[in-house]
Amino acid sequence: MTLDFTAIDFETANGSAASACSVGLIKVRNGRVVDRAGWLIQPPIGHDDFNEWNTRIHGLYAEDVVGAATWSEQLPDLVAFAEGDHLVAHNAGFDMGVIRAACAATALVCPEFSYLCSLQVARKTYNLESYRLPVAAMAAGFEDFHHHDALADAEACAAIVVHAAKRHGVATVGELAAITGSRLGRIGAAVAA
Repeated sequence: MTLDFTAIDFETANGSAASACSVGLIKVRNGRVVDRAGWLIQPPIGHDDFNEWNTRIHGLYAEDVVGAATWSEQLPDLVAFAEGDHLVAHNAGFDMGVIRAACAATALVCPEFSYLCSLQVARKTYNLESYRLPVAAMAAGFEDFHHHDALADAEACAAIVVHAAKRHGVATVGELAAITGSRLGRIGAAVAA
């Protein structure tokens, strides 16, 4: 299997897509997790208020990110970790929206990535009552993780994609997208507006 990708998950401080306060990254090579990284992020100024609802979901407070790298400081580390991989996220529109919005809020050029949504893949792979991350991850055999911890969520997302690829008998992210009728999206500077 040549299934290579980086799964990604963000948690946000509030309703602004630019308010990334943590990220989780899981690197998959040949269908196996080979590296993981996660860190806290100081959301961009103007997007840095921590909403009570968001805090209840992920358990992070403003004081937790004091001293953490800002979006501008951490973006090169995120890009370096992903190494030009396809990004994979559960409800990828949200996570790609975070990258776009945080880059816009900090006047940075959005990095170029192709991406696949594991939620779309799960809908075409499993017959479930719900396709929320914990339910889809359980269908993939990945259970008992701390939902809304960015690193744990990224690992659950990776498990869904690896399991779905095996189930469909495909070896790449592109083949998985094609066989499930899922869109392989793109973000970044090369994307036409």
